[in-house]
Amino acid sequence: MTDGLVIQLSREAIVTGLLVAAPVLGLGMAVGLIVSLFQATTQINEQTLAFVPKILAMLGALALFGPWMLHVLIDYTARVWNLLPALGGGA
Repeated sequence: MTDGLVIQLSREAIVTGLLVAAPVLGLGMAVGLIVSLFQATTQINEQTLAFVPKILAMLGALALFGPWMLHVLIDYTARVWNLLPALGGGA
């Protein structure tokens, strides 16, 4: 196994992780920003008002983007499994 292959696999793992996490985290952040603006304008400081909408939005994003996220993870896993014979190096 070469250094270049290790770097390539590490890079692909990081990019795949970011790609899979981005929809859920992005929607959670957007809803959190909207709720924060609402709380700032109305001066309502209720913790559940900030927490519950974010959780619901993240669950909705997971339900909406879940199949795509699973497809991305399966593709990455299949690529890694196909590289296993090359990773052994014939010790």
